[in-house]
Amino acid sequence: MDAAMPHERITIDPDVMFGKPVIRGTRVPVEHILRKLAAGESVQAVLAAFPHLVENDVRAALAFAADTIALDDIELAPGEVS
Repeated sequence: MDAAMPHERITIDPDVMFGKPVIRGTRVPVEHILRKLAAGESVQAVLAAFPHLVENDVRAALAFAADTIALDDIELAPGEVS
């Protein structure tokens, strides 16, 4: 991640969850939060599932994902609509 885009609530450690981005101080992967939200769960439902998280952790996961995607070139497969 670029130093210009710090994510204080997100950490990446090869010894925690195989180096996947997680919420700092937890083993909750950013991906897990994003998948729950994408499946239609509310922020409150995510927080109920992980009572040690706070709303700002969920927002940090979203911001991290947005910044990560912004750095990638995304190519659609032939036939996909852009």
